[in-house]
Amino acid sequence: MPINTTFLGHSGFHFASDRHALVVDPFLSGNPLAVHQPADIRCQYLALTHGHADHFGDTLDIAKANHATLIATFEICEYCTQQGVEKTEPANHGGKVVTDFGFVAFTAAFHSSSYQGRYMGMLAGLIIRIGGVTIYHCGDTALFSDMRLIGEIYQPDIACIPVGDRFTMDPWDGARAAELIQPKIAIPIHYKTFPLLTADISAFKPKGIEVKIMQPGETWQWG
Repeated sequence: MPINTTFLGHSGFHFASDRHALVVDPFLSGNPLAVHQPADIRCQYLALTHGHADHFGDTLDIAKANHATLIATFEICEYCTQQGVEKTEPANHGGKVVTDFGFVAFTAAFHSSSYQGRYMGMLAGLIIRIGGVTIYHCGDTALFSDMRLIGEIYQPDIACIPVGDRFTMDPWDGARAAELIQPKIAIPIHYKTFPLLTADISAFKPKGIEVKIMQPGETWQWG
């Protein structure tokens, strides 16, 4: 079953099968490269890698407007419930949330997570199974060797890999991550949005992995 993958900019995505739609890290307001507005987003689910503002983004408005279920770490779900989000599915590293479209599993990642001074639990990578397609969204992370194990276990079709340096991997480390994970397609994310992030990702050339560079607002069909 094909899925439509829409890049929302920075690290954000909208994944849609024939009946379900999931949004990941919807940073739209305040994103200088974003094409969509929060009111444009239609989904039944949201999933967050962590609580930083450039990932948490417009989660509250989108969740409320769509009566959507939020899938995130316990601390993020607790905060969002306090802010009026009615449906949440808290989880944590090593676990998964089974849904009517497939599942969202939580993996290790190396970064930090807070929102407006509040601790938001540990950062996570996400394994998403939707429409028969498996996606590994690495979140904001450094390179780590267990990416190979994650790839062996889940065998992702698509890996979304941060390459902007400073706060995550740079393009060289991102390429090595792709080689460890061994997805069919690698999509670079988390670069050039702000001046502190690398804009030149020409070094993101993982051996034997097809690279798909997406522009904010672009939709691509897989499967």
